[in-house]
Amino acid sequence: MDQPDAPKPADQAAPEPPAAAKPAPAKPAAKPAPKAEKKDLPPQGPPDPPPPDDVAKPEWLVRFTETFGERVLAVSYAFGDWAVVVAGDRYVECAAWLRDTPGARFDFLSDLTAVDWPPRPERFDVVACLYSTVHRHRVRLKTRVADGGAVPTLTGLWPSANWLEREVFDMFGIRFAGHPDLRRLLMPEEWQGHPQRKDYPLEGPGELLLERPEDWIEIRNAAVEAEFE
Repeated sequence: MDQPDAPKPADQAAPEPPAAAKPAPAKPAAKPAPKAEKKDLPPQGPPDPPPPDDVAKPEWLVRFTETFGERVLAVSYAFGDWAVVVAGDRYVECAAWLRDTPGARFDFLSDLTAVDWPPRPERFDVVACLYSTVHRHRVRLKTRVADGGAVPTLTGLWPSANWLEREVFDMFGIRFAGHPDLRRLLMPEEWQGHPQRKDYPLEGPGELLLERPEDWIEIRNAAVEAEFE
């Protein structure tokens, strides 16, 4: 006969169910990375805006762009005047074409200057402002040159370019190949730097800072006197 189940001891309790696992503490949300400060980059150069659709190119400009093709880097129109940017190796040839071609006849060089754009590889714009006394229209002929480079002189086309190019050389340090007398025009020959460059210190070169203008005259006179001793 089967034996009845033996009674369990009173002190033998039933096993407790396993405790529920406690959830791991939530990790704090990662802080968003700080936004990089937006820095204003220096301008890379003028935009040279193209002419609007309702402004037709004059006949001389159409012929000019057809003649020089890809050596015309840009054509722009602003403030009622045209501007053309040309490659440096055709700069003088383009200027001669604008001076001598019927319909263009830009016979007067009214100004020649430069603009400094330090971040750009071809740092400087050389700008010749031309006017036609025959047709009474204007154009700005521009070419670009790197720091330390040279631009061909326009003195063979307009004698007035002599002093204008000397001023640009003095203020910007741009050299003009073939210029007959390239030397400073406004600053003393021993002056350091070129004051119209954008990286030129506002206070000027420190070693030439003087409290009184008379001191500069005395220094100049002393240098002249030393030459005769």
